Amino acid sequence: MTSDHERQVIRRADIAAILRAVPSLVDLPGRRFQVDFDDEADVLYLSFRRPQKATASKLLDNGVIVHRPGEEIVGLTILEASKR
Repeated sequence: MTSDHERQVIRRADIAAILRAVPSLVDLPGRRFQVDFDDEADVLYLSFRRPQKATASKLLDNGVIVHRPGEEIVGLTILEASKR
């Protein structure tokens, strides 16, 4: 079993995976975003704005929850993230 510290250490393989994601990250709609992963629940949270209350959230068929305070998407919750 790995400790919390061991999981937080970035390894060379992690850097390679991050670099593969860069083209998608720079194409995101905002320039600032926050990413949180709950490994116990296997849920990835993406916020495209500072945390705010979404007035409408919709679960899509693909296991993604889209959060909006109006027409603009401010965040995504991705279920079963590690299986994607």
